[in-house]
Amino acid sequence: MKRKSRNRYLIAASAFALVIIGLFYYYFFSSFLANPAQTYVYIDRDDTIDSVFAKVAPMASEHSLQGFKTLVRHSQYADHIRTGRYAIKPGQGAFSLFRHLKNGMQTPLDLVIPSVRTLNNLAGDLSKKLMMDSTELIQTLQDEATCKKYGYGKMTIACMFIPNTYDIYWNITPAKLLDRMQQESKKFWNDDRTAKAEQLKLSPVQVITLASIVDEETANDAEKPMVAGMYYNRLNYRDAEYPTGMPLQADPTIKFAWQRFELKRIYHNLLYIDSPYNTYKNVGLPPGPIRIPSVAGIDAVLNLVHHDYLYMCAKEDFSGTHNFARTYAEHLQNAARYAAALNQRGIK
Repeated sequence: MKRKSRNRYLIAASAFALVIIGLFYYYFFSSFLANPAQTYVYIDRDDTIDSVFAKVAPMASEHSLQGFKTLVRHSQYADHIRTGRYAIKPGQGAFSLFRHLKNGMQTPLDLVIPSVRTLNNLAGDLSKKLMMDSTELIQTLQDEATCKKYGYGKMTIACMFIPNTYDIYWNITPAKLLDRMQQESKKFWNDDRTAKAEQLKLSPVQVITLASIVDEETANDAEKPMVAGMYYNRLNYRDAEYPTGMPLQADPTIKFAWQRFELKRIYHNLLYIDSPYNTYKNVGLPPGPIRIPSVAGIDAVLNLVHHDYLYMCAKEDFSGTHNFARTYAEHLQNAARYAAALNQRGIK
């Protein structure tokens, strides 16, 4: 009888233990997500424990949410909420999610640095993808001391942003972002690119500035080395009329000087703006890029086509490519055809 009683006790204890283990697994280790698709929770600097609960509740199964809240109650997480972007994967339980949130084990995102025209555009775009206020970022980018720290000025700091895709933490600060962009810029300017720039007698900043003009002139990557070669010829042209070099006379720089990027035609009265970006009045490159150029644009400059063209004009077929000319007389003929095509289409 004693043996039977002991066996019944062991069976009951084992059953109770299994129930406890089952409940423990059910609340803390079974899939947190109500739907089997990976999702993300974003915890920002203004979040409280109540707002954290509100953010995870719509994606959670009811029992896992209760398990998560239980873990929070028996910890100090509510007093030490850590910002970040946290992945919640199918099969991940409440305990795993709690551990990630509590320890700040966030998931990086693929951040695309865009090829945009202005720092305001850049700040606005990045603020949509990061826990970063656009005003805070633009103030950092326009701070002279900050720019000097990285070896740039306010007109050239955009050169540090190479438009590629980077794995970045969502809650990165502006200072840490600039540190990362400096590291990536140094990687980009490898021995090969640096050697090509030196052969052209251009600094990386000058290459990027020229590339920004090339990118504005054409979206056709195959033509960009030709366009780059034409502007390079102007930079290095010398004669009695242009003893210090031929003005670039790049229409995109006029748009940038006026901050009127919608212009389809550049009329004569627009060429007199007093701006260092006016390449009709000033010889040489502008003081900085007029956009963050594409990698294709930068490499087009580094691998520019050596030819003897000094002029170019958009083709009258609106293909986005150009007619190149060696003489001004030939260029005027090309320009007349393009102007006639614009007039025919009513483009002003």
